[in-house]
Amino acid sequence: MASHTRVLTGLDGQRYHFDAGVFCLELLLTGGPGPIGEAYEILFKPDDLAEWLLDSRLNDTAPVRREDLDITESDLAHVTQFRNALWHAAEAVAKGQAPEKSHLEVINSAVGEPPRPQIDAATLQRHWAAPITGRQIAAMAAREAIDLVGSTRLRQCAGDNCALLFLDTSRPGKRRWCSMERCGNRNKVREFRSRSGAAS
Repeated sequence: MASHTRVLTGLDGQRYHFDAGVFCLELLLTGGPGPIGEAYEILFKPDDLAEWLLDSRLNDTAPVRREDLDITESDLAHVTQFRNALWHAAEAVAKGQAPEKSHLEVINSAVGEPPRPQIDAATLQRHWAAPITGRQIAAMAAREAIDLVGSTRLRQCAGDNCALLFLDTSRPGKRRWCSMERCGNRNKVREFRSRSGAAS
């Protein structure tokens, strides 16, 4: 599975690298339900989703061109409803709980025709069949989410005040942190201080 690292900026201004592991969890980086999700919300108009997609995992399959994206207000509402339901469902699974039926229904209903990669006859390069709609984006994420909900490697960062969700693609399957630069390092500092205090 290809790595797709994004550089995120926390509310404290710290920048760090984060790889959600799959496209559907990467979509959660656009915001979400509740105070934390709302603090990071970036999808206010269709162009916001289009711009975000230009640097998304879609590029791992084929380059995303802005002119191929056709995102409407209705699409944006559909994608954000799906994203919020996925947040709730994925968080429940990561905590070992059963997702609410209503959230699973939103995910299931989003499954449709995803964007289609094609081969350009002139260049033999991959590209996406245009136009790529917001509903296709939700469909692609929903198909992944259905596989993900049963995964034993769906995790939520163990850091204090961090809600990031990711697929643990590490070989041993013991990833705990969204990023070693951020939450992992904070935990190391905390443990060091605790040991130093205990030794004095």
